[in-house]
Amino acid sequence: MIIFVDLYLAVLMILSIFVEMATKEQIKNTGATFTPKELAVFLAERIALYAKSTSNRVLDPACGEGELLVAMGEVLNEKAIDFSLTGYDANEQYLSFSKDRLLCFGKKKSDLIHEDFLLSVDLSSTRNTPSLFDECTSSVNNSFDIVIANPPYVRTQILGTEQAQNLARKFNLKGRVDLYYPFLMAMTESLKENGILGVITSNRYLSTKSGESIRKFLSENYEILELIDLGDTKLFDAAVLPAIFIGRKKKQKSPSSASFIKIYEELNGYKGDLISVETVFDILKNNQSGYFVTENGKRYKKSSGALKYKVGSTSCWEMLSGDESDWVSKIDKASKNRVEDFFKVKVGIKSTADKVFISDKWEELNGTKPENELLKDLISQENIEPWNAKENFKLKVLYPHISVNGEKQTVDIEKYPKAKKYFTQHEDRLKSRKYLIDAGRQWFELWVPHRPDQWRFPKLVFPDISLKPRFYFDNGGKIVNGNCYWIVATKDEDVEKLMLIQGIANSKLMTKYHDLVFNNKLYSGRRRYFTQYVEKYPLPDFKSEKSKEIITIVKKLNHTKDETKISKLENQLEILVAESFGVEPVFSLD
Repeated sequence: MIIFVDLYLAVLMILSIFVEMATKEQIKNTGATFTPKELAVFLAERIALYAKSTSNRVLDPACGEGELLVAMGEVLNEKAIDFSLTGYDANEQYLSFSKDRLLCFGKKKSDLIHEDFLLSVDLSSTRNTPSLFDECTSSVNNSFDIVIANPPYVRTQILGTEQAQNLARKFNLKGRVDLYYPFLMAMTESLKENGILGVITSNRYLSTKSGESIRKFLSENYEILELIDLGDTKLFDAAVLPAIFIGRKKKQKSPSSASFIKIYEELNGYKGDLISVETVFDILKNNQSGYFVTENGKRYKKSSGALKYKVGSTSCWEMLSGDESDWVSKIDKASKNRVEDFFKVKVGIKSTADKVFISDKWEELNGTKPENELLKDLISQENIEPWNAKENFKLKVLYPHISVNGEKQTVDIEKYPKAKKYFTQHEDRLKSRKYLIDAGRQWFELWVPHRPDQWRFPKLVFPDISLKPRFYFDNGGKIVNGNCYWIVATKDEDVEKLMLIQGIANSKLMTKYHDLVFNNKLYSGRRRYFTQYVEKYPLPDFKSEKSKEIITIVKKLNHTKDETKISKLENQLEILVAESFGVEPVFSLD
């Protein structure tokens, strides 16, 4: 009997593992990210501060296992506010679990609907000309007092062609769009006027160019109440940096008085006092700003203040304390130009088949190695430091492009029999790039090769993602990989402008400015150096004495590998950069 029981338990265990694996795969594919209980309670408590004191209809449009609805119900119960709970989800398994959890409020308090919420909302009133795809007016529209949500974060393209096209048509979407954008539009339609939206999304829309339409939409349709950037706090089991938006549905003509909170892991070596707390959630609830340490030893910086934005604008929202705002304003007022006034920042080459085109083992191919003429030195993010590069540029790119009278052309592959043989070995992979073929291009080309004649000019190269600024000056004609950006000086008189930019961009002062103004970090303190950020870097007057001194220091830094000299020169650089903007030097980022 014991043997059968043990066998039964073992089978149950195996089945549970398979269920868990299937659920994880489903979560991965759909973008579902379940809300931690403490965060759900926190959001519900913040929403309740703005809720009506009478009855409230509450909606979660992607309720999953019901964590947000449970939290909202419990908070409203505690405040003796009447409520009803409605949840939508396309996954019947999730809904079944939610139903059991919501029974604690009574059967009449909850209504769970097995349906895709995005297809349930009527958007015809928001468009000049309704399409045939639009459904009849829905009972969902203008029906709820509170929407609390943690919608999926995946891009619409992952849903499959037909569903992505239907959503794009219904919500008038263009290009690569995160799924939470149509959810925001649909949730807005479902709210009554003056209803409260409390939503957890990725924080990407706060600081990226792709988030412009979301910032514009939210500023026009909501009195923004609170914005909470949870940064790299790792509150989810997904590679998502979350943010909370709380707003009151109301057409806006001028900005509302909104507050912000930012919490990021402290990795810059802060030496001052720390406030001890148990968890990140205690930091959220703490009224203080400053530096915190949790029981597990993690350190966090929390800042807060008044959110600054313009209604209807696509520009980034400013989340700076009073002192931070004053410091940034001083830099901006003292600047004479921006990088974009002189140069365009470009991303490196894109092959869309790197394993074919890029390698550090070409020599091992022996007789099948392509001709040396087509193998070019490649600068990749792992090669470069702020002032110099690693000695061994082992990576080379097979570059089948040439310049003829300044125009890009593809090589005549018949003149390169070894390269032709190599490409033919990978023909299936290369021809699978249908977009390239459809564009009338040769099947063995790079997708984005840039102009071959420009590689020979001096250029600044810097990684897309990096813990610190690494703006490297290349004068060796190397090609730049797609994990880096580059700025090229095609005129002799522009070379020193590159060096001024290099000095400013590699300074701690500009790193601080980057963090405050663009506020875009990944996990573990890694920064993004997008084109849209670097092109906005402020610069002092190029003709000023301070700028000339900065350029002199940069030239010395670019020609030494002595760490002691580099350290001394970097200190001098920090002083000069600060003086050129009229502020104190930044020797430490915290």
